[in-house]
Formats: sequence, C-alpha cells, structure tokens
Amino acid sequence: MTTPSSSPGPSGPVPSADDVRLREALGGLPAYVPGKPAPLREGQTAYKVSSNENPYPPLKSVRKVIERAAREVNRYPDMAVTELTAAIAAAIGVEPSHIATGTGSVGVLGQIIQATCDAGDEVVYAWRSFEAYPIVTAIAGASSVQVGLDADARHRLDAMLAAVTDRTKVVIVCSPNNPTGPAVRERELRWFLERVPSSVLVVFDEAYLEFVTDPDAPDAIQLWREYPNLVVLRTFSKAYGLAGLRVGYAVAHDRIAKALRQTAVPFGVSSIAQAAAVASLRDVAELKERVAALVEERARVAAALEDQGWKLPTSEANFLWFPLGTDSSDFSGACHEAGLMVRQYGDDGVRVTIGETEANDRLIEVCREFGPR
Repeated sequence: MTTPSSSPGPSGPVPSADDVRLREALGGLPAYVPGKPAPLREGQTAYKVSSNENPYPPLKSVRKVIERAAREVNRYPDMAVTELTAAIAAAIGVEPSHIATGTGSVGVLGQIIQATCDAGDEVVYAWRSFEAYPIVTAIAGASSVQVGLDADARHRLDAMLAAVTDRTKVVIVCSPNNPTGPAVRERELRWFLERVPSSVLVVFDEAYLEFVTDPDAPDAIQLWREYPNLVVLRTFSKAYGLAGLRVGYAVAHDRIAKALRQTAVPFGVSSIAQAAAVASLRDVAELKERVAALVEERARVAAALEDQGWKLPTSEANFLWFPLGTDSSDFSGACHEAGLMVRQYGDDGVRVTIGETEANDRLIEVCREFGPR
C-alpha cells in the first residue's frame, strides 16, 4: 500500500502554477508606479520629492502615542475603529454613522468601487488624475471613462457630465487634482451636482484639502449635506504626515457609509494608525503651523519659477506640475543629477513635491539651468 507522498502522480503534463485560472481583468490592469527613493551621491544630500510626502515627521505628541501603541501590536485592532470614527465625526461636525474608514483614502476608494460597481459598469474621472483610479476600477471589473483636462490642467466638469451614461456608477472628482494641482471651484461642483443623475455616486477626493487656499474652493461637507449622492474622501497621509500608517476615511450618508464598512478589509486599519490619527486630530494648532509653512514654500517656489519665465498650473496642493511633454525625461534627468528624485508621468509631465527648504532651493536652481519650456 502506497502512502500519499509516494503515490505516482497522474499521467500527462507536470502541474504548473500557470494552470491556475486568474481573472482576465488582471491582464489589462495598469501598474501603480510609486515614487522612487532619492539618489545617493557622495558629497550630495539627496531628496525624495516624488511621492507628495510631508517632509516633517509626525507631530511630537503623535510620536509618543505611536510608541505606546506599538507595545500592543500583539493584539488585533478595534475592527470598528470606534474611537477614531468618533473623533473624525466630532472634528467635522457629522454623526459617526456617516464615517467609513480604511487603509488610506485609496483603500476607502477601493471600498467605494467594490460597493457600487459590477462588471461592465463605468467609472468616470478626469485624466490625467490620480493613477490609482484606473487600478481600483479595473480590479472591480468596471470600465474607466477618462475625460481630458483643459489647457490649464483643470477638470472639465461639463465634459465629465456629458460622459455619464446609463452604465455610470461613480464619478470621481479629484480636488486639488493629483498630479496637476488646481482645485475645483464651488460653483463648478455645485453646477455638476445639480445635473448629474442622483443614482450616480460622486466621489470628491480631497486628499490635499489642508493645503488649499483658494477662497472659491468648495466646502465639501456643506455640499455633502445637500446632496445625498456625494461622498467626501480624505486622508491622514499628506498634511498629517502619517503616510506610512495608511489611514483615510469617507464622509457618506448612512446607507452608503454602511456599504463601505461592509466592503472594508477586516482589521485593516492598524491599532497604531488609529491611535496616531486620533492624536493628530487633537493637535490642530501645530498641524496648521506645518501646513502654513509648506503653503508658504509652495508660493515662494512658484513665484521664483514664474520670475524665470515658467508657466505652471496653479497648485493648491503640496506639489507643482511641470507639463513638459516630450521634455519630461530631460527635466527628470536634470533633477536626478541634482539629487532630486521627482515623479515623471511619461511624456505628459513631471510632478515635484514641495519638500525641505534645501530641496526647494535646488529645484529652483535646476529650473533656472534647464530653462522654461
């Protein structure tokens, strides 16, 4: 009698992992391209300005909370994210039932698409915009409908409205738009919301909200109160400096928020992330100081480049967009040689994060030598 380990295998080809049937949707799935680390050169300080990270570490009070929370990582986190949900709700003036959390705003966006889209449904968004949009759409088996930006790298909400069909389940509006920088204005968004079918979920992705200074930018929470099909998407990754902890949230009406909680990965938001986000919401004064410093740097760099003759889109985020077309590779290479790792988007352009003062000064010098295009 043979044991299982000694039994002869079936006749025919040797089994292979290639035999496993994977989803066809994966074949056309675009790859997310993360910002690369800064280049290391002897005698030169290198800076990573490719991922829109906050150059400041977490607030001191938050670091202490992280250290304490790290002592209990042998325990599962609160799956309901109770304390953080209550803290977010209190901070923005909504009920806790209107909050759904996830692993960064992109994680919550994935929950949104999973909750709304079946195979063959459509998701409309501007392009170029956040490169995770086509990925989360394709994973759900839905189809992307990309609507080009205007000459100023802004959303064309009229064209996006025209792109809505009976198959459209979600429209994503990224404001400020990543990677180009401009913010949607309130009158534009209100015009759009008045006309889009109420059955279509509109996701207002404002990951860079805290950096916005445009007085015409929308109060998204007020609009959310008026439009039941609006969801507001936010993150702790950018202004709060918690990118490595992955925590974001959506503000949605009860039925939609419940659906987002249903599609969330169980225990997805770690106990450290929950504790750090709660602590970050408490220390608003220092957060505002840091944001103000970055906004001031953004204005300084933009003004210096304008003096050099550069014509860039107006950024309301923590980065600048260089729409260089076929000159993008040369500019990216010049930055690399200067110790700046930037984010190139093919032949569309290059995005550069506002980082440390020294990094920003070096960017100004690179732009001076490269010359406006």
